Amino acid sequence: MEPLNGLEITGRILWQFLPVWISLIVVFALSLHFKRRLGLYGKLFDSPIGMIGFGFVMFWIFTGFYAAFDMIITHDPLAQISGLKNEPPGSALRDPGPGEYPWYLLGGDNLARDVFSRMVKGSSIVIGIAPLATIFAFMVGITMGLPAGYYGGRLDTVLSFLANLILAFPVILLFFLLVTPEIIAAGVPSFMAMVLFFFPIVFFTVLLNSRYHSQPKIRTPLLIVVVGALLWGYLALISSEGYLVQTETYAIPLLPQALDFINTSSGFLVVFVAVVFVNSPTVYRIVRGLAMDIKTRDYVAAAQTRGEGPWYIMLWEILPNARGPLIVDFCLRIGYTTILLGTLGFFGLGLSPESPNWGATINDGRKLLSIYLHPALPPALALLSLVLGLNLLADGLREESLKD
Repeated sequence: MEPLNGLEITGRILWQFLPVWISLIVVFALSLHFKRRLGLYGKLFDSPIGMIGFGFVMFWIFTGFYAAFDMIITHDPLAQISGLKNEPPGSALRDPGPGEYPWYLLGGDNLARDVFSRMVKGSSIVIGIAPLATIFAFMVGITMGLPAGYYGGRLDTVLSFLANLILAFPVILLFFLLVTPEIIAAGVPSFMAMVLFFFPIVFFTVLLNSRYHSQPKIRTPLLIVVVGALLWGYLALISSEGYLVQTETYAIPLLPQALDFINTSSGFLVVFVAVVFVNSPTVYRIVRGLAMDIKTRDYVAAAQTRGEGPWYIMLWEILPNARGPLIVDFCLRIGYTTILLGTLGFFGLGLSPESPNWGATINDGRKLLSIYLHPALPPALALLSLVLGLNLLADGLREESLKD
């Protein structure tokens, strides 16, 4: 089998991404057709910057989705093929088996693994962690920031002090502490997850109760279903094989193993908890500031005159009117989280060393960067393009939200 030249490599890479191109065409076509009915999202397509950013972001979202089902990768990201160590892009396998892809499109790394497949598979890790961790951070920040900004006083003082205390702590040192074997063995990440992951339950419980407090026939069954499902997901997320903590000396059972439908590895949990813990105080400060400003508006006074409760006003009057800045910050924060995940992977924190996450792949490739560029360059460019897309998307959303 002959190696590929540059044009052939480009063509085959484009072909491997065919499901992504089709998905992007469908999304853009439908969005442009119905953009006048889609609110702020539809207005995004009036901004060239926003469209470019949206295209970058959706490219990696679709790539991560299809990569999770092994639809784009050409080889097992962990498989090592003899003779392809640090081989250049387009290198051919010496004796490919039946159905085996005959080339390493972006070459091999220092352990003879396919760089293209590791880059593509790494997108599913980023797309699986960054948005979800950002959502959890927003749940924590909103649940604490709204009452702090609305009530003020001692509550605001205490919560702001805690937020500033966390923000003053060095981030990298925090991550090193969380991944220390002794800290993991003591179950500290699990206990932190138990506290942080409870905030979405509190948020949705108060949200639904405040909205339907005058309609108990709707409120009660809705709360039972929603809170029950959230509690089940919460217990499954913070437990591993049915245990909250399982060490050599003690174990804390939490959920029957048959009901633990989320298989959370310790490395994933550590990274997830660290990202949520670091981002929550910043979100809290943004929400608190917005709540302090919006609570002085006339429509909030009108809601108070109608006799609406504080939580109804916070969640159904203040929060919707703060959505513009929060949506923009959400996009930017996913970008920060992506960089944070890359940093953690680069330092080998949290996820397993052989994981194809972009940070670990860049770290593996940089050791021979003066000799071989191809192992480190693709994941670095992937990370750059995703963060760039999120920043451009945030700029487009900010631009369109200011026109309202």
